[in-house]
Amino acid sequence: MLKDITLGQFFPGNTIVHRLDPRTKLLCVILYIVALFNAKSVLTYALVAAVLLVCILTSKVHYKALTRGLKPVYIIVAFTAIMNLFFTGGTPVADVWLLRHITFEGIRSAIAMVLRIIMLIMGTFLLTYTTSPISLTDGLERLLSPLKKLKLPIHELAMMMSIALRFIPTLIEETDKIMSAQKARGADFESGNIFQRAKALVPILVPLFISAFRRADELATAMECRCYHGGEGRTTLHVLRYQTADYLVLLAFLALAVGIIVLKHLGL
Repeated sequence: MLKDITLGQFFPGNTIVHRLDPRTKLLCVILYIVALFNAKSVLTYALVAAVLLVCILTSKVHYKALTRGLKPVYIIVAFTAIMNLFFTGGTPVADVWLLRHITFEGIRSAIAMVLRIIMLIMGTFLLTYTTSPISLTDGLERLLSPLKKLKLPIHELAMMMSIALRFIPTLIEETDKIMSAQKARGADFESGNIFQRAKALVPILVPLFISAFRRADELATAMECRCYHGGEGRTTLHVLRYQTADYLVLLAFLALAVGIIVLKHLGL
């Protein structure tokens, strides 16, 4: 299960999606989320799904990487679907046993919610798969730069977010190593009730926290040795500049979001 968590991983490439400005991809993800949460009908969901499919095919990210990233949230998706299935009012499917508690509206709501969660995760994962942590930091900082006038530490916030995202795969790998070492010593993480399983995780959490603090201390020392003193006066190796493709992609996603909202108000 731990190896299925792919959040924070970056798959290098030279596709159009990889070459887009990180600010463009961040804004497109926001517009994509707006469109997704305003989708209500089959037509609007089909439009959002088509856009996501085009992005996946263009980025050349293997579909197995996206589906593998969904495995850790299968339980949440199933729970959400069941809650919508049984607790949405409307016309019952049939007056027989459990079917009397399932409505046609509940089925539609459950399908819509499952599709929304899956497409949301795939769309946001595609951002980290095609954008390096350094580019993501630069993009976040440039997008939030107007907030510097309010004396907010924008560079530090962007740096912390990118470091946290970057270290997710590292901590997952460290957790897997610790679990393997504990299993070799006879630890059992799969048997017993939920409280016994939670208690069995203590030998994992303690060394994991120690390792995380050690890595944080080493990273801080390395940054100090490289004379890092925050964002004041710092420059970037690669200056971000919008290209024609960035404007076209932004315009397409803006049209998608506006079109979905219009279709929603028209009842389509």
